[in-house]
Amino acid sequence: MTLAYVGLGSNLDDPRRQVQTAFAELDELPETHVVRRSPLYRSAPVGYAEQPQFVNAVAQLDTGLGAERLLAELQRIEACHGRQRSFANAPRTLDLDLLLYGSQTLRLPGLVVPHPRMHERAFVLRPLLDLDAALEIPGKGRVRELLAGCAAQPLERLVG
Repeated sequence: MTLAYVGLGSNLDDPRRQVQTAFAELDELPETHVVRRSPLYRSAPVGYAEQPQFVNAVAQLDTGLGAERLLAELQRIEACHGRQRSFANAPRTLDLDLLLYGSQTLRLPGLVVPHPRMHERAFVLRPLLDLDAALEIPGKGRVRELLAGCAAQPLERLVG
C-alpha cells in the first residue's frame, strides 16, 4: 500500500457538491481508502482569470493501485462529473490531480509526480499542511516553508 495525495478542485455546477461527491468516489476506488480529507478552501483561478472562484481540497489515500492506474481512475471520475478539457486552465466541474505518490518521483508520459506546480500553489499547500504538518515534497522541501512563499495568494477556508 502507498500513501498518495490527490488535489480536488471545482468551479462549475455546485463546486462544493462536486468536491464532496469526489471524496466519496475516491473512497470507492479498488484497493483504495481515503485516510483523511482536508477542509474545503475557496481560491482564485490561476492562469485564465475570467472564471468563477474554485473550491479546493486534498485527500490522503492509502492505495494498492499503481500510480498510472490511480491516475486513470482519477480521470474516469473526472469524466463522470462531465470534465471537459477545452483549453488550459479552463473552468471545470472537477479536477483531480495526483500530487504525491509515496516518496516517489515519476516522469512518465502524461504523469509527473510530484505534481510539477504544486509547490507554487497555496490552494494545494494549505490543505496538504492540514493533513500532515511535517510533509515534504520530494525535491522541493517542507510544505510549511513552501506555503510561506505563497502568502500573497488569497485563500479562504470554507465553513460547513
